[in-house]
Amino acid sequence: MTGFARVRKTVAEGEIVLSVKSVNHRALDLHFHLPPELDPFEAALRKIIKGKVARGHLQIHISFGPAVQVTDAALNKPLLGAYLAAFQQAAAEFGLSGKPDLNLALRIPGMIRAESAPELQPEIETTLVSVMEEALDMLNRFREREGGVVAEEMRSRCEIICEQVSKMEKIRSKATAAFQKRLKERLQDLLRGASIEPQRLAQEAAVLADRSDVSEELIRLKTHTGQVDALLRADGEIGKKLDFLLQEMNREANTILSKTGGLGELGLTITELALAAKSEIDKIREQSLNLE
Repeated sequence: MTGFARVRKTVAEGEIVLSVKSVNHRALDLHFHLPPELDPFEAALRKIIKGKVARGHLQIHISFGPAVQVTDAALNKPLLGAYLAAFQQAAAEFGLSGKPDLNLALRIPGMIRAESAPELQPEIETTLVSVMEEALDMLNRFREREGGVVAEEMRSRCEIICEQVSKMEKIRSKATAAFQKRLKERLQDLLRGASIEPQRLAQEAAVLADRSDVSEELIRLKTHTGQVDALLRADGEIGKKLDFLLQEMNREANTILSKTGGLGELGLTITELALAAKSEIDKIREQSLNLE
């Protein structure tokens, strides 16, 4: 699920600003952007995240502004001396006039150097972990609100699939009669008007109908739909279970489509309904990426 959180905290060592941005992903994918002095604490932060977030692509940005004093900056005297000597040498060698510009000299990289920042103490890890927990709690509240909206839409799509299954079940009950009629027409055409034994015709029609029977697939599809609805109403991680159920539902829909070729107009109607159900399943699968 998408979400964003930012926490700012001032400590004795300086100011910490931590932001977390989450977008959809099938697994937990973490990307850290830390200043070098905070690299030793990345493992502890990863552990906290894994305890509070199960899936999603997370971008974690942390900036650290150490407490700076005026005495922290110093003039690089050796570099300035080298600059002035080079200036005077060039002026004498090429017969140039002029004086060195101090403002330009101070802009030379390294001319103003900061004193080495004091090494961060291990105790700051506790502060970083606390800030991360606060940000993750904020992020999860954001994601929960979005997840509730997505789950409601997914449940409405499950209802549509159940309606389509019910329509297919009604049509399926007429399958044997449709096969018998179609088989009789084809045999009469082949036998050119010769009589056909009714019992034999009924048996052959029943065999064809059994091969194209989709009752089991419809039952499983309806069952899986109910399981999806139950998962959406349950607590805890549901993303991976949803992935499995939706794969099974998609498989049942494909099997139904493969069995409707010999039913004539009834088959075309079932095909349309199965395709519509498959479309709803695909939409639920897309939305399932938004949920943990």
